[in-house]
Amino acid sequence: MEETASLSHAKWECKYHVVFIPKCRRKLLYGQLRKYLGDVFRELARQKESRVEEGHRMPDHVHMLVSIPPKYAVSQVVGYIKGKSAIHIARVYGERKRNFVGEHFWARGYFVSTVGRDEEVIREYIRHQEAEDKRLEQMNLWH
Repeated sequence: MEETASLSHAKWECKYHVVFIPKCRRKLLYGQLRKYLGDVFRELARQKESRVEEGHRMPDHVHMLVSIPPKYAVSQVVGYIKGKSAIHIARVYGERKRNFVGEHFWARGYFVSTVGRDEEVIREYIRHQEAEDKRLEQMNLWH
């Protein structure tokens, strides 16, 4: 998929596989909220001139294929998405839980890998990760 974007003096195709998790004590809450976060992540990426190409919110982590222009550091965009989404979660859903503070929703850090020419492989991995995890979990029940 040869898809390049343009800035004023550059053509670019910079895509990253990003994974991050909620803090341990937030996994149950995250599981309830995860269906609402896709649009939030897409909008936050757009605000940094980036695009979520593919994404899947697993029960205990988030996978995204993100296209980020070279004028932004990956850490800048991922930090922005995590920080602003935590604030959004605290504002919209925080009234329901006592002691729910947005800036402590996501665990520190994240995994990132450049996609390069394996984009379709990464897309498939993200799309089918939850089903594969369930299949492996079922297989472990028999051992």
